[in-house]
Amino acid sequence: MKIPRKTYLFYFSLCSLLILAGCQSKDQTKIIRLGHGLDTSHPVHKAMKFMADRLEEKSGGTMTIDIYPNQQLGSERECLELLQIGSLGMTKVSTGVLENFAPELKVFGLPFLFRDSDHRFNVLEGEIGQDLLLASERNRLRGLTFYDAGSRSFYSTEPLNNPDDLVGQKIRVMESQTAINMVKNLGGSPTPISWGELYTALQQGIVDGAENNLPSFYLSYHYEVCKYFMVDEHTALPDELIVSTIIWDKLNEQEQKWLKEAAMESAEYEKKIWHEAEQHALEEIKKAGVKVTYPDKKVFREKVEPMYEKFKEDPVMKNTIEAIQAVQ
Repeated sequence: MKIPRKTYLFYFSLCSLLILAGCQSKDQTKIIRLGHGLDTSHPVHKAMKFMADRLEEKSGGTMTIDIYPNQQLGSERECLELLQIGSLGMTKVSTGVLENFAPELKVFGLPFLFRDSDHRFNVLEGEIGQDLLLASERNRLRGLTFYDAGSRSFYSTEPLNNPDDLVGQKIRVMESQTAINMVKNLGGSPTPISWGELYTALQQGIVDGAENNLPSFYLSYHYEVCKYFMVDEHTALPDELIVSTIIWDKLNEQEQKWLKEAAMESAEYEKKIWHEAEQHALEEIKKAGVKVTYPDKKVFREKVEPMYEKFKEDPVMKNTIEAIQAVQ
């Protein structure tokens, strides 16, 4: 039986990494391998490059990070699985995908959870955020910091002006049950597809649209296919920088401190360049002929209210939601 090219490439990468391991020493330098699915122009990739430079400076050259972008080592979920066996050292993943490994993170998928960006950062950088970073540690995935991923909105090959326009449309979502439920509540047909396969899926009509932030929509060239972008800003799912606990435990206390500090400094850097990337993306997609609309968010909130009722049936989730809402 002929092995599909994608499957072959993934397992070839896996075998290579098993030989090299997620962290190796060379000439007294510890090299940590980081794989992710973003384009090198993306603000989060630039932040991780910033982290790698800072780690090398802090450690006096005794630690470094090799970064493999553009899904070279697999999808977000595949990279997480490589972390779990220690074949890859680090990755960046949306908390929407990570909820499959840490159910507590489902809370970030609730639409309109945050009042504004200040509220979001106060949660992520406070006690609640720090606790949630460690929620996946029991599955060998330790969170180091959150990266700002802005707000997610819908885009499509069909006109979008309000929630009713989503009815019947096939909308790509992450492998996240929360995202699936959200699209269902809005009347759409949720279709989980890997980010790397989405452009082709849009071209071929496998899906009608998707939902993501402005920089990702622009840098993925999805605006070439989807000429309608509706700024509903339904969720503000942060990205999370993850290290394999297998690799983390191989570092001494000082090395762990350097890595954590470099990660947190990169998150501050990423916040600064994210806003610029959003503005640039908005200008460019308008130039490319994308029709950008700004719907009444109140209508969206009403349609997704049942999600809050369902979440609050779980006492732990209810307490988390209320704690987040109480943050000033």
